[in-house]
Parts: sequence; C-alpha cells; structure tokens
Amino acid sequence: MKRKRFIEVTFPVKEVSEISAKEKNIRHGHISTLHIWWARRPLASSRATNYAALIPEPETQEELEKTKQFIIELSKWENSLNRGIIEKAREDILKANGGNPPRVLDPFSGGGSVPLEALRLGCETHALEYNPVATLILKCTLEYPQKYGQPAEIKQESGLLKSKTANPLLEDVKKWGEWVLKRAEEEIGRFYPQDEDGSIPVGFIWARTIPCQNPACGAEIPLMRQFWLAKKKNKKVALYPYVEGRSLKFRIVGDGYDKMPDDFDPTQGTVSRAIATCRICGFTVEADTTRKLFQEGKASRRMIAVVLHKSGLTGKKYRLATEKDME
Repeated sequence: MKRKRFIEVTFPVKEVSEISAKEKNIRHGHISTLHIWWARRPLASSRATNYAALIPEPETQEELEKTKQFIIELSKWENSLNRGIIEKAREDILKANGGNPPRVLDPFSGGGSVPLEALRLGCETHALEYNPVATLILKCTLEYPQKYGQPAEIKQESGLLKSKTANPLLEDVKKWGEWVLKRAEEEIGRFYPQDEDGSIPVGFIWARTIPCQNPACGAEIPLMRQFWLAKKKNKKVALYPYVEGRSLKFRIVGDGYDKMPDDFDPTQGTVSRAIATCRICGFTVEADTTRKLFQEGKASRRMIAVVLHKSGLTGKKYRLATEKDME
C-alpha cells in the first residue's frame, strides 16, 4: 500500500499561518515588491505545503513531531536562503521520490509563490497562467533569474576592451531602471516640484467635504474616517484637527513632529457610515443627508497633507498642503 504524504496526515497550520501573516510586513527582497498581484500566496505557506506534499508520512510519532518542527523552521522568512535548511529539504524530497526531482505543476500560478518555492526546493517546476501581466511576473520571478542571473564577463560601457564580472540581470535592471527614471523625470517631473530640502511629493492626501447643515454654522466638514498618517510600531504620525474661527485646521503630530496630545484618538474621524460630525459646532449630518449633498453636487474636496520622500533616506515624511500644492 502506498504511503500517504505528510500533508495528508498532519500539518502545523497554526504556526505556519502566524509566520505567513508576518510576511505582509516584509518588503526588502520579497517578490511582492516586484509587482502587485491579487491574492498572492505567502511564500512561507507555499514553501511549507510544497515540502509537506512531497515527503511521505513518517513511520513513528517521534519522526512526525520532528518533521513538523522542521516545517515550521523551513517556513520562516529568515530561512529562505538558509543553505543548511534548504539543502536538507531538497535531500528529503529527492529521497522520497527515488532520487529524481519531482515535477510540480501549478496550473493557476498568478503571482508565482507556489512555483517559486517548488523551484527553491529543487523540483522540476511548471507554471501556467493566461493573464499576460501574471505571465510577465512569472518570467521575472522564475525564468529570467535562472537564465541571466549568473555572474558573467561583461564589457564596459565605455567601449574599452576591459570587462568586469557582474550579474547581467542586475546590471540590465539598473541600466533600464535609470533610463525609465530619467524619462519619467523629463516628462512629468514638473508635477513633482522639490521642497527646499530636496524632498519630492509622492502622494497627496485629500478629503471630500460637505457643508455643515446647522443653519447657524455652515462650516466645511472634511470627511475623514480616521486621522492616522502612519501607524507602525516604531512610527506613529497623525493629523490633529483643531478649530480656528469657523474653520477646521490641522497640525501634524507624532514621532518626529509635535507631541501627540494625550487625549487625542486618531481613530475617531469625522465620518462613519456616511454619518458626519461637524467639529466646529458638533452638529450631526445624517447619512441620507450626506448622500443627498453628493447627489446634488454640493460636496467638494480639500487637499489636507502631502507625503514626501527624500533621495538617500528611508521612509516617508509629511507636511500640510499649501496653496502652491493646489496649483
């Protein structure tokens, strides 16, 4: 009787799920930064399930528990390039398949997580996809690094006979990336004027607005569900609303800016389920009225803040929008 595969018997679902969830916050070196793809499977779970589907059920309970622990270690991001762990996984798979790399087919490859991890584990990998964008992602993820990612002698651009050892794929990405950047700067650079410190705007934060329906007020209500600009473990920045005369103004508070007031909760915005609250007079605009104002063309918009990036520095910074930004 043919032995069952490990994944048919058990699998460390809880642990691998937790590791997969943490993967969302990884940027450097992750294929999600290559191109956005919907419902991209986590690399952690793809690597773990590939391995568990290609090895047999252990013969003893002790071996089973040991294999479960190995799968947990194998799925961790920091072990993606751990030669010892990856080599052991490859050896286990070869041993389970008569010394031959098993063929793995993903007929709906999408973002390429499953075939990439099968490739990492030493399998003969086949990926199918009819969407042209996904197909290009797959080529860039699975094919081009294999074909063009090995160090080779490259002739210098200067035309001299000298050559250097380099990664052809890396060199081409740098070359054409710089070409695209230069062309983009020439064509649309004027829309991103630099600040005095050299920072350039990479995003603009807008809010739709409606007039307060209190006859004694009529102030502009910016419709914002919450006021967070950045909410990370090591960086919390928000827009702090305050009243000045008959207008609602903003200040940027938090890490690197003015101190965030102790009694301020950035999650409490001015609108929830189309019910808007005026911060000037406290009047509540009901959902039906809010929708009616939009339908009648009485809603407007307001640029609140600008997101900035400075070359050579990591992360983003923020400032309030000005009249010049509106121009």
